Amino acid sequence: MAHMLEFWFEFGSTYSYLTAMRIEDAAGARGVTVRWRPFLLGPVFAAQGWDTSPFNIHKAKGEYMWRDMARRAERYGLPFQRLPATGPGAFPQNGLAAARIALIGLDEGWGEEFARGVYSAEFAAGHDIADPVLLQRLAREAGATGDVLSRAQTQANKDRLKSNVDEAFRRGIFGAPSFMVDGELYWGDDRLADALDAAAA
Repeated sequence: MAHMLEFWFEFGSTYSYLTAMRIEDAAGARGVTVRWRPFLLGPVFAAQGWDTSPFNIHKAKGEYMWRDMARRAERYGLPFQRLPATGPGAFPQNGLAAARIALIGLDEGWGEEFARGVYSAEFAAGHDIADPVLLQRLAREAGATGDVLSRAQTQANKDRLKSNVDEAFRRGIFGAPSFMVDGELYWGDDRLADALDAAAA
């Protein structure tokens, strides 16, 4: 029997976009079930003494990442555009509200579609995913009903996201996307195939 694969993702993560847009098809072809786990990289970076993405801290690494993203997106047939370095929608974007909404959607069956919508809005269209109007629209398009923004801001839901971040720390997750299979960590979009192999074994 195939195992479950946990997909830990952060909405500000470029490489998580590549994974989110193809993981379900890739996993389905292997008979693997995916559990989507939103979390935040900000606290992880802060624990390492960083106040932003390492791709911003190290210019050469950042330039490489943007070129690599363009190559990989083309390979997968995904639209992609580089985000600005400053101003509204600058990289890395604030995915806090989106992550809180995703938790609700994952409970109600529309979270995966919402997550893909957020990633497309961000990395394919260049929109600012901190915009509540955008998030409400994406949630409705994915299948949400009612005022999902208010539900996402309840203390109980905020605590759930914090719990995910705490769990990521405990399990040694230090970046996104990350995959967990039977306690084994695989990090990076380019390790998705390895994680699926392990889950399907």
